Amino acid sequence: MSKDQYVIGVDYGSDSVRSVIIDAKNGAELASSVFYYPRWQKGLYCNPAKNMFRQHPLDYIEGLEQSIKDCIQKAGGTSIAGAIKAIAVDTTGSSPVAVNAAGQPLALLPEFEENPNAMFVLWKDHTSVKEAMQLNKHAAKYETNYLKYCGGIYSSEWFWAKLLHILRADEAVKGACYSWVEHCDWVPFLLTGGTEVSAMKRSRCAAGHKALWAEEFGGLPPNGFFTELDPLLNGFTDRLYKETYTSDESAGTISAEWAARLGLNADVVIGVGAFDAHMGAVGGEIEPYHLSKVMGTSTCDILAVPVADIEGKLIKGICGQVNGSVIPGMLGLEAGQSAFGDTYAWFKELLSWPVKNLLRQSSIIDAATAAALEQELLDKLIPELSKQAALLPKNDDDELAVDWLNGRRTPDANQELKGAIANLDLGSDAPRVFRALVEATCFGAKNIVDRFIEEGIPVKGIIGIGGVAKKSPFVMQTMANVLNMPIRIHQFEHTCALGAAMFAAVVAGLYPTVETAMKGMGSGFDKEYIPEQENVAYYEARFLNYKALGGFIEENS
Repeated sequence: MSKDQYVIGVDYGSDSVRSVIIDAKNGAELASSVFYYPRWQKGLYCNPAKNMFRQHPLDYIEGLEQSIKDCIQKAGGTSIAGAIKAIAVDTTGSSPVAVNAAGQPLALLPEFEENPNAMFVLWKDHTSVKEAMQLNKHAAKYETNYLKYCGGIYSSEWFWAKLLHILRADEAVKGACYSWVEHCDWVPFLLTGGTEVSAMKRSRCAAGHKALWAEEFGGLPPNGFFTELDPLLNGFTDRLYKETYTSDESAGTISAEWAARLGLNADVVIGVGAFDAHMGAVGGEIEPYHLSKVMGTSTCDILAVPVADIEGKLIKGICGQVNGSVIPGMLGLEAGQSAFGDTYAWFKELLSWPVKNLLRQSSIIDAATAAALEQELLDKLIPELSKQAALLPKNDDDELAVDWLNGRRTPDANQELKGAIANLDLGSDAPRVFRALVEATCFGAKNIVDRFIEEGIPVKGIIGIGGVAKKSPFVMQTMANVLNMPIRIHQFEHTCALGAAMFAAVVAGLYPTVETAMKGMGSGFDKEYIPEQENVAYYEARFLNYKALGGFIEENS
C-alpha cells in the first residue's frame, strides 16, 4: 500500500458500541470511541426477573453515528475521513428484530416506538424458552434432521424461537411484522440505504449458526416445517432468504445520507456483517484448532477447522458448524457460556446493594462525598475480591458453584437451568464465594473443551480476547489451571472491532483474503498464562465435583 488507506471496524456489544479506525497497512489503531446505549443504561424495555432484554434501534443508530464521528475527529478530521475505504460491522447474536417490507425495525415507527416487542431481542433474552422446547420436539418428528448443524438442540437465544414468541405475544407486532432481521444484517443495510428487505444481504454467520440455514438444505428448512410447528410462521421463509454471504463480501456502498452524516466519501464500501465472536476470532488471529474465547458478559468460543478434516462429522451440543462463518473456506464451530462476566457482575451487584441503597442516606457525609465514595468502592470491589481469592488456601471442601445463572448455552443448550452455590458454612465470606464463582465459569469452559475433544475435534491451544481476558489475571490463571492448557492473550484491546476492520480491508480490496489481512494487520499476543502444575490436580478433582453438582441440579429441577 503506497498511500494512507484506513478502515473502520464497528463492534456492537451488549452495553455499548465501539468504533475503531485502523491503518490497513499494519493494523495500527488511529482512534477508538465507545458509545454507551442511553436507553439500555436506564434499564428501559428490560425485565431481568423475566429474562427479558430488549434494545431500541435508536441506541444502535445514535451509537453508530456518534462513535464513528468521534473516531474521525480524534484521528485528525477530514484528512483522515477522505482516506477511509470501508466499514465492517459485528454485533451480538442472535439479536433479531421485527421489520416491515422496507426493512425498517417496527420500533422506529411512531405506533411502536415504546413497544419492547418491536425492538431488538437481545441475545440473552430467554423469554422464548417454551418456543425453543417446542421446536426441538417438533424437529424430532422429521426424517430430515434440520437441527444437525446446530448441535442437535435449538436454543431460546436463537432466531426462530424468538420470532415465534413475539408473534404469539403481541397481536399488533404480528400484524405489522413482514420479516425478521438480525442486528448484524440490519446495520449494513442501514448504512447502504436499503429500502427493500428482500434485497438485504444476509450474513452466512448469523443464518447458519442461529436460523437453521444450511447448504445441504438449499437454504432454510421448508415452509411446511415451520407452519406445522405453528401456523403463525407461515410464509416467513419466503420473506427471508435462500442465499447467504460471507463477511469478505460487500453489502454495497455507503448511502449519500450516511456519507454526509459521517463526513465520508461516497465510495466507502460496507461489508456484510457477522457476530462479534466470529469477527473477534479473526481479530485475535485465530489458527486452525485453536479455540478463540471471547470473554465478556458471556463467552463465545470459536474454532476454525479445514472443511476436509470434518466432512461428514456432526458435533453434538454446540452452537453450530457453518462453512465460512469465521474464515471463508473453513468450517466455523461455535460454543459458549450464557453467563461469564455477567456472573461476576451479578455478585458485585449483590454485594454493593447497601452501598448503592444506604450510603447516600448517610447523615455523616454529604451527598457529593457519598457519591464519590460509592464509585470508589464499586471500582475496587472486583479487583480486591480477586486479590483476596488468589491468596486463599485450597481444600477439598471449599465452596463450589455451578455457572448456569443465565442458563446453559453449551454443551447441550438448556436455558431453564439455574446456578447454584454449595458447601456454604459460616466461614463462607465474599472472597471464598467469589472464588467459587470464578472456578465455576472456568469449569464451564472446560466442559466445552472436553466436548470438542470427545467429538473428535482436537483443541491445540486457547486464545483469550475480550474484557475479562485483558483485565482479570486471577480469572485467566484459574482457567489455565482448570484447562491445563496455556492461554495466549491477544494484545489488541478492541479485538472484535479489529476483526471487523480486517474484514473491511478485504472488502475494500486492500487484501485478497482474510488470512492475508490477519497477517498484515495482526498485532500479536502480549501475555500467556501457563498452568501451575501444583494446582492442576486440585482442579481435576474439583471439576468432577462440579459435574456431579450440575448433574444433580439438572435431574432435580
